[in-house]
Amino acid sequence: MVPDILSHYYARERGPFRSLSDLPHGEAESVLEAIRRRGDGFASQRRPDYLVIRRELEGLIRQRFIDKGGRPTRGTPRYMILGQCDWVRDWYPDGCSLEVPLQRFDPWTVSFTYGDSFPAMRHNDGKPHRGQVFTLGELPALVEQFGLPQQRAETTGPDRYIEAQVWDDGPLGEWLA
Repeated sequence: MVPDILSHYYARERGPFRSLSDLPHGEAESVLEAIRRRGDGFASQRRPDYLVIRRELEGLIRQRFIDKGGRPTRGTPRYMILGQCDWVRDWYPDGCSLEVPLQRFDPWTVSFTYGDSFPAMRHNDGKPHRGQVFTLGELPALVEQFGLPQQRAETTGPDRYIEAQVWDDGPLGEWLA
C-alpha cells in the first residue's frame, strides 16, 4: 500500500525546506562548512565533494523525470519522504517534521527514488531499482515488489525510505513563507 502523505524532517532552528541546492555554490559550501564545524547532526558528516555530487545527481534525477513525462518547475528539488519515517528526526538538532497530503501535489511535479537519492543513484549492487527515478504512477508496483523500506526493522543501508523530490513550490507555499 502506498502511503498518502509526504513527510519532511528538519532542524527547528533552521525551519523547513531549507536547501543548500538553492544557494550559489560558494555560499552553499560556506554553510556546509559551518555545519561541519558545529557538528550539527547528520549533515556535519558529509564528504568534501558532497555538493558537487549532489548537484550532478539532482540534474540527473531531474532529466530522468522529464524523460518520463515529468514537468518540474524548479531547477532543484525539495526533499521529502513517502510516508512517515520518524527516526529521521534524530538526524537534526531539535528535529521536527511536517506532513503534506500527497493529493496536494501534481503527480508530474514529484519524482521518487527507492532510498535516499545518493545511494539510490550511486550504489551499485545490481538491484533493479538502482539508478532509477520513479513517477507517482509507478509507486504501487515498486512498493508491491520491494516493500516500504522504513517499515523494516533495519534503519541502515541504502534503502531506508522512499525519497520524494518535489519540483514545484506551489503545494508547499505555507511552509516556504
